[in-house]
Amino acid sequence: MNGPPHTAPNGGGHRLAPTALYGPDLDGDAMPALYERLRRAHGPVAPVTIAPGVGAWLVIGHRELLRLTRDEQDFSHDPRRWSLLREGRVPPDSPIMPIIGWRPALLFADGQQHRRMRTAVSEALDEINGHQLRRTVRAAAEELIASFADRREADLVPEYARKLPVRVIIGLLGLDEPTGQLLAQAITGMVVANADSVNASRRMNAILQTLIQHKRQRPGDDVTSALLRHPAALTDEEVLHNLVVMFVAGQQTTVNWISTTLRILLCDPAFRSSLTVGHLSVDDALDLVLWRHPPTQNFPARYATRDLDFGGQRVHTGDMLLLGLAGANQDPAVLPEDGTPVIGNRSHLAFGAGPHACPAQDPARLITRTAVDTIRHRLPDLELAVPESELSWVKSPWSKGLAALPVRFTRPQLPPPARPDLLVSGEPLTAAKCPAGAVSRHDSPPGEPS
Repeated sequence: MNGPPHTAPNGGGHRLAPTALYGPDLDGDAMPALYERLRRAHGPVAPVTIAPGVGAWLVIGHRELLRLTRDEQDFSHDPRRWSLLREGRVPPDSPIMPIIGWRPALLFADGQQHRRMRTAVSEALDEINGHQLRRTVRAAAEELIASFADRREADLVPEYARKLPVRVIIGLLGLDEPTGQLLAQAITGMVVANADSVNASRRMNAILQTLIQHKRQRPGDDVTSALLRHPAALTDEEVLHNLVVMFVAGQQTTVNWISTTLRILLCDPAFRSSLTVGHLSVDDALDLVLWRHPPTQNFPARYATRDLDFGGQRVHTGDMLLLGLAGANQDPAVLPEDGTPVIGNRSHLAFGAGPHACPAQDPARLITRTAVDTIRHRLPDLELAVPESELSWVKSPWSKGLAALPVRFTRPQLPPPARPDLLVSGEPLTAAKCPAGAVSRHDSPPGEPS
């Protein structure tokens, strides 16, 4: 097996085989129990495989994960340090390469280079007008609700949670909606790692390169323009790949956060009642989701810069370590005796920690809170259309999201129709300005395999 082969012995002195974190039988509902089995068998750092023959360490101890995210001397973000990759033991077409392959973006950089790009990204996000963003999200949410209101039923994952963030994010980047949907389709096709991934990557690059050229000539009040004019002087290539990171991370995380929060409100009568009378807030529900069902379960990756003992394991130079965000949130060392997170406690690790913690937490929370608030007020008698036991999670080792959330309602309270303001000032990039190669009839809807 491709490393790390160094597994912890069980009580009898026998070596325990790594646990597979991939495959069609991966059960999202069973993941919390899996993390606890790994903790009992291996401690806070457990051996896993993320593809056939590709080993890594999964860090599920809260204290260990804090060290992993804060210690840049022993743990690098740069996948070019990964020993299996350097030794040619990871096939170029491996399904994990689209998410871990090196790009000139803040997610794959260390030290000064990371700080330079993160400063530009953080300050570009800080320029977002929160009041306008809230209005934009509310208008887009109301338009989506109106699209299914007459049916008195909907599946809130594909019809609401999946559509809303992409509408908002493409506006933040400075795209009109048709072009933004093309970008979303191309990025989805690239990440799913199938036969069309290379073509999808080319389409993505073509759209973003055209966007960057357009914004250099006609800047606006959008994130792309803010990155281009930042004193850090990011290259066009750096801007492109940081936009990809922002889109991928922001889109799926927000989809999961919205849908899982709605599940809690629909399935927990006591919580819903406390919310209605004002004892709890929507933010309390958002935090509960981040503790129990973080939108990202596990996140790649760090790479050991030297041999060291870590979490009871012997980690070797170049070993990959995964951030076990969901597992670390379940660590008994940081939870009360009954294992229930305390309302208002935000010491969870859903957004990571240290210098690489997610820089978009505030806009993501604003988008999610507004999405949940809007549907609560527009569909006040919203209820599940199936028994809670029939709800299931998407089968993924990385993402924690609902596969579907079917609901019904009888009394929609809709405002007058309004078009969402997508936060674009000046002239947005439109599909007509994109290269012909950026448009494909075979692109699939955002969030679906290409």
